[in-house]
Amino acid sequence: MKRLFSILLSGLILAVLYWQIDLANLMQVFRQSDRLWMGISLGMVIPLTLLTAWRLQMLMPPHSRLGFYEANQLILVASVLNMVLPSKMGDIAKAYFMQQRGHLKGSLALSLVVFEKACDLLSLLFWCVFGLLIYPQRDSLFLLMTIVVATGLIFGVLLLGFRSFAQGCFAIAQQIAPKGLRSKLQNLSDAWAEMHHYFWQDQWQLGRIASLSIFIWFLHLLQIWFFILALRAWVPFLISLALSPLAILAGLLPLTFAGVGTRDAALVFFYQPYLSAPTAAALGLLCTSRYFLPAIAGLPFLHRYWPNLKGMR
Repeated sequence: MKRLFSILLSGLILAVLYWQIDLANLMQVFRQSDRLWMGISLGMVIPLTLLTAWRLQMLMPPHSRLGFYEANQLILVASVLNMVLPSKMGDIAKAYFMQQRGHLKGSLALSLVVFEKACDLLSLLFWCVFGLLIYPQRDSLFLLMTIVVATGLIFGVLLLGFRSFAQGCFAIAQQIAPKGLRSKLQNLSDAWAEMHHYFWQDQWQLGRIASLSIFIWFLHLLQIWFFILALRAWVPFLISLALSPLAILAGLLPLTFAGVGTRDAALVFFYQPYLSAPTAAALGLLCTSRYFLPAIAGLPFLHRYWPNLKGMR
């Protein structure tokens, strides 16, 4: 029911958005696009997937037999499942697949995925704060967003870096959470504690993973700037570096299907000083393709994991 609501809300937001900008204008933007830059920007999905798979290999224990090819399969299959399962459960399924295929025990597999997603979110927040600090506009809205995003980044770093701080936060969350969520929070707390124990043993490796995560998200944001060039528009790269993470964060809100709608509306709103509404809406469609293309690429591998998926809880 929740998934149906998110799909309907995405459709409603897009309907309102496209009604205001006129679909004919939107299609004209795509007809006039630069084919070379379009191919380059869409093609960046490939190196981004490969780098994410390499990071997954780096996260694994030294004795793990997870090969680069299978790591790519896991990333792509998780992309498929994230399209159909609620709350990014495709990534939890990835942990389950690694457990079932003998790469890791269950709790460590969950810890690994929790750490992987934490690195992604903190890397996105890092670039968002960096962009907002250099953004020339200094009105109250952007000042408020800078404070909120910077606070989120600091809070995330404290959660990731200090075990006692994380345990205190989970304890408070369990006290105020509804009874039905307390067991899930306890499982997450246990996974977080194991993640701390596992990853902080090798701080050199931890630094490499963090640096790679920041670089991966730089490439994500660079891809969005390439989309702008493909649409024959222009936004200074540092300006785009400030605005595109805000739109991605809007798409992460658990309201719409895969961020569709909220992310599109955020792009139109934040880029309005630089892009026309049809061009910003076209940018929204290209940003959505960043999630659908890996999902399509993962469909041929889904049958290999489907029997395992039936046993997941």
